Amino acid sequence: MPTYRDRAVVLRTHKLGEADRIITLLTRYNGKVRAVAKGVRRTSSKFGGRLEPFSHVDVQLYRGHSLDTIAQVETVAGYSKPLRSDYPRFTAGQVMVETADRLVSEEGEPALQQYHLLIGALNALGAGTNDGPRPPTLILDAYLLRALALAGYAPALSTCARCGGECLEHWFSPAVGGLVCATCRPSGAHLLDESVWRLLGALMTGDWAVTRMTEAADRAQAHELVDAFTTWQLEHALRSLPLLDDGDGQPIASSSI
Repeated sequence: MPTYRDRAVVLRTHKLGEADRIITLLTRYNGKVRAVAKGVRRTSSKFGGRLEPFSHVDVQLYRGHSLDTIAQVETVAGYSKPLRSDYPRFTAGQVMVETADRLVSEEGEPALQQYHLLIGALNALGAGTNDGPRPPTLILDAYLLRALALAGYAPALSTCARCGGECLEHWFSPAVGGLVCATCRPSGAHLLDESVWRLLGALMTGDWAVTRMTEAADRAQAHELVDAFTTWQLEHALRSLPLLDDGDGQPIASSSI
């Protein structure tokens, strides 16, 4: 059988039979791949621990008719262990891999930008950055906005999403696609403070210096907006979003926006 090698992030796993698992991977060059890891649930398996969600791996696979088969796997970066020891970061990571799984819908279609974005976000969660640790919800919100933008769902944050005109006031409507002017705003649109609007823009562009100067209340409101926007664009709520907490062990309430 023909083989190929690629780097990948493990998105999720499912049990198969008594000892196998189906592993869903987001690969660098082959897009999303579903592959069987034979015997991986046995204690004698040589690479069972390398195929946990969040793991960044170098993998060799045999091509199959419906599912490929994993032949070899080596760890590039093991984010699973550090994330599992920190619940806020673990739940943020769960939302990320679920989002990547949803956005990259076609198996085998290249998704290089989504792959690199997910690697960067998991690295920021699990290994930190040169400028120090960042709050997991901010990393998550930045990831969600950029992942949606790559998939063609970028929120309008400078002009009205409906008419393209200038927004003298910053009304935000997830259903319309971002900012709306006072004339176009539908019922249920939320009026943003200037600080929240600037935070959303900083998350989109990766201006982390701006995010550090924000208040907790602004970050919480921005997170609700990103949550609502993501849910609307994906058409279904992410299963892992309700598991998020604020870093102090308190659940973050689902958005009512």
